[in-house]
Amino acid sequence: MDPARIYNGMPAGELGTEGWRKPWSGGNGGSCVEVMRLRDGRVAVRQSTDPEGPALIYTHHEIESFIRGAKAGQADFLLAGTCTGCE
Repeated sequence: MDPARIYNGMPAGELGTEGWRKPWSGGNGGSCVEVMRLRDGRVAVRQSTDPEGPALIYTHHEIESFIRGAKAGQADFLLAGTCTGCE
């Protein structure tokens, strides 16, 4: 697919069925986040229970920053009962 035609919120099905991966999953009843690395280095993210739904498209830098921040604990406030500094 032409990278110029890939946009944030596009139907994930338009990106194809090959290449989607579940980087992690657990005891969540099959509801997982799936990701696909695009040819131009961007990353598409979709909900596994809605494979035709919208895909969020992130640049390599955005995904890298998110993963590094999550590993450093900067997203821990999103977990129930661990909110520190919430307003």
